[in-house]
Amino acid sequence: TAFSPRFDHPALLMTRSGFSQSARAWGGCLCMLPGMRLLVSLLILSLSIAGLATGDSAYAQLERLRKNKEVEAAPLPDPPMVSIPEGDFLMGADGTDALEDERPQHRVWVDRFEIDRYEVTTRRYAEFLSVTTRAEPWQWEAVDPARHHDRPVIGVSWFDAEAYCRWRSARLPTEAEWEKAARGSDGQLFPWGNRTPTDEVANFGLGARFSYSQVLAPVQGYQSGRSPYGLHQMAGNVGEWVADWYGANYYETSALKNPAGPEGGLFRVVRGGSWSDLPKYLLTYGRSKLPPETRNSYTGFRCARAVLPITSP
Repeated sequence: TAFSPRFDHPALLMTRSGFSQSARAWGGCLCMLPGMRLLVSLLILSLSIAGLATGDSAYAQLERLRKNKEVEAAPLPDPPMVSIPEGDFLMGADGTDALEDERPQHRVWVDRFEIDRYEVTTRRYAEFLSVTTRAEPWQWEAVDPARHHDRPVIGVSWFDAEAYCRWRSARLPTEAEWEKAARGSDGQLFPWGNRTPTDEVANFGLGARFSYSQVLAPVQGYQSGRSPYGLHQMAGNVGEWVADWYGANYYETSALKNPAGPEGGLFRVVRGGSWSDLPKYLLTYGRSKLPPETRNSYTGFRCARAVLPITSP
């Protein structure tokens, strides 16, 4: 039987159209010249193979272009951090308004450290995802980079937050570091002072269903609600994971210098209150707890790092 090449491969479409006229032109003669029929079939086969190779080469090139961006996005500059001076401060609370796990109020010394001025945004977390194999946060499909790049990332577990901070050569703040950065050294009730929260100083008390656009505020917002050290949204917007395990009675036995929380537990501490919380959950000494694998619409984070003490030459 004479060879009959196939022309249904996409790379051969031009070959097919190119040879259609030739085939018609030879048609009358091919039936009379078997030798010529074989020659033409071999010629078509060789050109088909060449076309296939060309098509495969083009396909491989397209694949390379698809997988590798022609222009790589410039890495984001490091997020601004605030230096918190070493020294002591009042941690926790006393009195009837304090919950059991917030008592007693005690004076704690914390070494100098740095902490993010803002909560970690979706834009910064997207950069982390692009260079790691970390799973996307819960509700990540709802993020519109053009509209939500300055919103705090939510839907991250304690493990996600800790991994992001390590990627940045940082870590989650300890509970003591977080509280000092939020309230200063004199034990004020809220980051902005002792006044009851209003919608001018914090994003809280929203009864709406979660939406990046409707319930989360840009992390640079609420200038009048900044902490004594200039940190934004240490109350409201999103609660924030900290490094410590949760211990209900930890304050009764905690170290007086650089406490780092219990050695283990079932829950990690969350601080600061969120967009949905009532004012009492925005207190600088308020403590919440969650299983570390929790991903929800109320919890984000910020990072910190230790600062080596300055030594004399």
